[in-house]
Amino acid sequence: MTLQRIEHRACFGGWQDVHEHASSSLGCTMRFAVYLPPQAATRKLPVLYWLSGLTCTEQNFITKAGAQRYATEHGVILVAPDTSPRGDDVADADGYDLGKGAGFYVNATQAPWSAHYRMYDYLVDELPALIEANFPVTDARGISGHSMGGHGALTIALKNPGRYRSVSAFSPIVAPSQVPWGEKAFGAYLGEDRAAWKAYDTVALIADAQERLPLLVDQGDADEFLHTQLKPELLQAAADAAGHPLTLRLQPGYDHSYYFIASFIGEHIAHHAKALTT
Repeated sequence: MTLQRIEHRACFGGWQDVHEHASSSLGCTMRFAVYLPPQAATRKLPVLYWLSGLTCTEQNFITKAGAQRYATEHGVILVAPDTSPRGDDVADADGYDLGKGAGFYVNATQAPWSAHYRMYDYLVDELPALIEANFPVTDARGISGHSMGGHGALTIALKNPGRYRSVSAFSPIVAPSQVPWGEKAFGAYLGEDRAAWKAYDTVALIADAQERLPLLVDQGDADEFLHTQLKPELLQAAADAAGHPLTLRLQPGYDHSYYFIASFIGEHIAHHAKALTT
């Protein structure tokens, strides 16, 4: 599979690149960002995948989170894909919470979305295979994300035991089946049968998880979406009921923005690095 590098910038001793490629699972051209810390010049390193939130592309995390300095400190490669398929022939919708920029990391089953919206397959199979074939990486993987991407990181980790050594999330949509963002997206992508939604719902998945991978979740208590869309108390209750290890930190004063992510991304990367390098 041919990669075309379209950005190459020196950053904290390493390189912040962006690549473009034809995606077989999505049927369109996709972009992803990869940060290669200086250690990557001489040896293979573990990988942390970052999934961004609604309206984002591969650019938001690499320009706003300040993660590269911590990736250099810990010797971790960062991979940040786009949030949905792209292109003129890809279905879209009015509003920010459905369509392009709002893939929700699921495999859509309903027309017109099913033609391209297979972000779950892209992230679980195609992108890691691409990374492992083209970059100096080990088979140690972690996954993290924000909001819609936090939902994606948690569900992908829970659904794929043994694939990831660590998982964390910022402000995740933990119960999309129970909040407006998820009801709108899942109804469109997956249809009206709510039983099908459970396959992509962290709170539903945690009860039967085959692996008790510890979850690290940070949530700002001044988040404007806290009570309407995020509802972290549902995750705490599900983890308690299942005996699933969860560290849920409610951070006073923080909102939903990248100011919040930038404030704690160093702790998250250290958390992943510990799991990825032992």
